[in-house]
Amino acid sequence: MADLSTSSHFKGSDEVKDFICSSCKEQAHADFYCKTCLKLYCGKCIQLHDKWFKKHSAYGRNDMKEWPVSKELEELILKCEVHRDDRIEMLCDDHSQLCCTKCAFNDHSQCSKVTPINELTNTQPTDLQGLSVELKTVLGEIKSLHISQEASVESLQKTYKEHREVMIEQMCGNLNTYIDECDNNSVGTSGGNKQYLKEEMCRSVLSIVNEFDNITAKELNEMRDEVISIKGSVTSSMHKCNSLHNDLSHFHEFVQKIGDNKELCLIASIKCKHIIQQALTLLGKSSKVFNVQRHTRHTRHNVRIPSDKYVCYINGICVLPDGQVLVVDWRNKNVKLLNQQYQVVSHWDVNARPVDICLITPSEVAVAVNDHDSKIHEVQFITVNQGKLVPGRKFQLQHECRGIDHHQGVLFVISSVELYKYTLNGKQVCSLYRSFEYTVDRCAVSPTGDRLYIISHYQPKLLTLARDGTLLATYSVPALEYLRSLHVTPAGQVLVCGLLSDTVLQVDREGQSKLTTLATWEDGVVWPRSVCYSSTTSSIIVGQQYDNIRVFRVE
Repeated sequence: MADLSTSSHFKGSDEVKDFICSSCKEQAHADFYCKTCLKLYCGKCIQLHDKWFKKHSAYGRNDMKEWPVSKELEELILKCEVHRDDRIEMLCDDHSQLCCTKCAFNDHSQCSKVTPINELTNTQPTDLQGLSVELKTVLGEIKSLHISQEASVESLQKTYKEHREVMIEQMCGNLNTYIDECDNNSVGTSGGNKQYLKEEMCRSVLSIVNEFDNITAKELNEMRDEVISIKGSVTSSMHKCNSLHNDLSHFHEFVQKIGDNKELCLIASIKCKHIIQQALTLLGKSSKVFNVQRHTRHTRHNVRIPSDKYVCYINGICVLPDGQVLVVDWRNKNVKLLNQQYQVVSHWDVNARPVDICLITPSEVAVAVNDHDSKIHEVQFITVNQGKLVPGRKFQLQHECRGIDHHQGVLFVISSVELYKYTLNGKQVCSLYRSFEYTVDRCAVSPTGDRLYIISHYQPKLLTLARDGTLLATYSVPALEYLRSLHVTPAGQVLVCGLLSDTVLQVDREGQSKLTTLATWEDGVVWPRSVCYSSTTSSIIVGQQYDNIRVFRVE
């Protein structure tokens, strides 16, 4: 038996051990393992070992697959995640969940099939080699995501700093221009006229400074709060990345040298699949197909308010993390706030037709405004504050604005032919994609920002693009007549709906095939104009053309 002395470091909520030297008194970290001695050695002790035992083969940390599994890591694999002092003994088929005897009695007594692990070792496949390859792949993707998130934080801070400098420079420019004008006007004046000019100049300078304080400073504070909130969200995601990276690394190490213990192999493979699924969800690559709970009746909620002159056209939906819902009413030119019971509690009238909406921070949204009659094309920011809608800054666009989405400080705005990338302060970064074949309408971005989706309603087609705008896939959706709306969930599932076909579908994240039909006319869907998923309630919300939304529970 190898003498596997270990020292601890922290990983999540568990204490995981690292190997230490078996020979020296300094408790140094081990860098080598000798299969003949069955002992671990630090860099200093391995020199004496090699001097005395020249025929022994020692393996460094680059060959850790040749090292044995530490007892602590083995115990961690076998430990129940709920009752930390108990070992895993059973598998619940109903929940695909490993459990100890306490879990089995407390949480799975009503389940149809709970089987002892030792009865499954000869029937359940493990494929540890395949899992090792998959773990290595996911590890690389998690690392790339972490790098991308760090870049997003840097870009956010740069955007705010540049905007602040431009605003201050603009104010200074206004002051200098006015002072120059006053100097020119004062030439040849004297006495009372000169005194009047001085007083007028003071009033105007004070007016410019006050305007900066009241308008520009407010806008800068608004942007600063956005940057702080988005940075906090990204940082939280980065912590999840680090935690998952550590877990994946330990599992990757473990499955390469697990040996022939069948129970350990089975438990490790099930836990590996679970942690891989967690990682895929974080990467926005969830393979989960939604299942509408047919046994649970869907609900219908009227969103018409007394001031509405026309039938409501719910063109866009956005769900806040606290469960409140914002809907865009295109026909009545307003944005409405619904509480967790889907009752209208506040609204804000827009100066033109709002067409789409996206989440910026947990309490702020951006509304795309596009009006052919008034020639208004703009992005309006709105904050939810104590159950009220509070309009913030806005910026004008030099092109149509048919759809909008947001990812970590970057806005994606689509016109009828082109997809653009903008900063939060309204600076156009670039054009990502231009369609020469057909009109495009609506856009959405994946949770990690690696994929962009746009739709063409007349064809109808779903286009999938890479981060740089490269076309990856084109999917014709014949089941959806007049493809009207598009939404990507936090886990990466893609939802689309057809206005004239009264249908909502889930499409695979590659944008190449239909996965399932979620709701149709038979379920009460009539002329759907928008669709959105609520993680808070595990529901799909469908905005319709006749004064109401429909809510479907999914699992």
